[in-house]
Amino acid sequence: MRTKIFGIILAATFVLSACKTSTTADTSYTNVKKAISSSDVVLVDVRTPEQYSQGTADNAINIPLADIQAKAESLKGKKVVVFCNKGIQADEAFKILKKKGVDVYDGTSLQNVKAIQDRAIN
Repeated sequence: MRTKIFGIILAATFVLSACKTSTTADTSYTNVKKAISSSDVVLVDVRTPEQYSQGTADNAINIPLADIQAKAESLKGKKVVVFCNKGIQADEAFKILKKKGVDVYDGTSLQNVKAIQDRAIN
């Protein structure tokens, strides 16, 4: 019994530590949903051009993470939502753009952004 409880606790700890968490990014669903639904938002897919060409969110532009620092100035004064495949690159893009003074939201993943867009349509 004791071993079983220890195993459950160990498994739960592993699962929770594997989850993506970010204390700096604004990822609250309500704020991201509002930003994505805004008519003046710029959706930025930070994946590679090859990934972008295979499909992206409606009206999204492609600025790969490697180029985000150089393009940050062009995004100032705009509401920006960044996203990628799993959220890791989006977190990095968020941090870079936030430091540059861009009004940025972390949409996390392409799947998340598309789901929000689909809910807005239906």
